[in-house]
Amino acid sequence: MSANQFANSLHDVFSGFGSIQLKRMFGGYGVFHLGKMFALVVSDQLYIKVDAGMKQALEERGYSPFTYVRQGKTIALSYMEAPEDIYDDPDDARDWARQAYAAALKSS
Repeated sequence: MSANQFANSLHDVFSGFGSIQLKRMFGGYGVFHLGKMFALVVSDQLYIKVDAGMKQALEERGYSPFTYVRQGKTIALSYMEAPEDIYDDPDDARDWARQAYAAALKSS
């Protein structure tokens, strides 16, 4: 599946949450809802915006933060790998999207 196909599949994944818009950025895609970025896609991996509680819960389940290297330093953003069950469970997808969107709203 191409990066574009994967990103476009998120319209279906998040259909229970609401409409999303995809914008090319970071060599991937930003995932937006009502003008606020709540997720990003890089290399066919979905990362969702997290607050401290969400980050801890995802780390305990073995998920990693989105990181990149700039000037020899690894930078971690407040986005974590999305749980794999969201691709099969519309209720899970909706709940994680709501939490990620709330975290995005809190951070602005």
